[in-house]
Amino acid sequence: MATKQLVEKTINFDSPERIPRQVWILPWAEENYPQEVYRLKMDFPDDITMAPQEYLKPLDTNGKRYKKGTYIDEWGCYFDNAHNGVIGVVRKPMISKWEDLNHFKTPEATLGVNREIVNAFCRSTDQFILAGSWVRPFERFQFIRTMEQGFIDLIEDPPELPVLLNKIHVHYCKEVEVWAKTDIDAISLMDDWGTQNGLLVSPQIFRKYFIPMYKDYVEIARNYGKYVFMHSDGEITEIIPDLIEVGIDALNSQLFCMDIEKLGELFRGKITFWGEIDRQHLLPKGIKEDIKKAVNRVYDNLYSKGGVIAQCEFGPAAKPENVFTVFETWNSIKL
Repeated sequence: MATKQLVEKTINFDSPERIPRQVWILPWAEENYPQEVYRLKMDFPDDITMAPQEYLKPLDTNGKRYKKGTYIDEWGCYFDNAHNGVIGVVRKPMISKWEDLNHFKTPEATLGVNREIVNAFCRSTDQFILAGSWVRPFERFQFIRTMEQGFIDLIEDPPELPVLLNKIHVHYCKEVEVWAKTDIDAISLMDDWGTQNGLLVSPQIFRKYFIPMYKDYVEIARNYGKYVFMHSDGEITEIIPDLIEVGIDALNSQLFCMDIEKLGELFRGKITFWGEIDRQHLLPKGIKEDIKKAVNRVYDNLYSKGGVIAQCEFGPAAKPENVFTVFETWNSIKL
């Protein structure tokens, strides 16, 4: 079976022949464990991949995204990267005073996706293919204002706030549609909504400003027959019903920040859990038996004729042998 069909059967709870897999390999792992990364790709090839970021005009960036130093992205946001292999944080706001909003422009170049190259890539593989860019209105807002000021804005709710959010949203609607017109299988959303123990903002703020945005992205994707995959870190149990309601198909989240048994009771069979295995404690510090137990815990509580994708991140501090054990354990599960 083509891996694209395997993923589709998983999303649709249609009894896939096996659980599809994907490993997220961060540049840190490629720099520190190149041989292990190569072997991992050979032994456990991904069923899900991202389309190449190919544009008709080069994006206006400066520096290296994952290199120590300053990196300026295509929106003009400044990232201070403290270490190689991991992108840093934004400390310098693009819009420091609301008067600057009048001059703010979104990056038109990201709308010039090279459909010919992207479609050729889609034809070249039987993998399930995600859009080559992440749509991230909440995070983009923080990059533009900085995280600290962004939270203040959301609490104070100045009249300029919805204006800025709408500018971001209108751009992302266009970006979703551009990618949806290609031969990819799913649109990719990414916003980190959780802390270790709860949400970064109140559910009311989330529902007032951001759920309507996600609803629009899903509607555009559906108009072109695409699925929608989303990533969020942290403890986000409280907003998963909202994500299900607007039509998110697969959610990549930090399951081990939450009560996995409760997630199963509430949401099994309603959304696909696209990983992950705990990268804070288990992957860096666990032993083989810990990893096996973690994988089986996810399977026992969340699998329902599908609805689970074997995914984890090979990033800072993760032991290569633990990442291998994740996929060896998933492979050993007989459906």
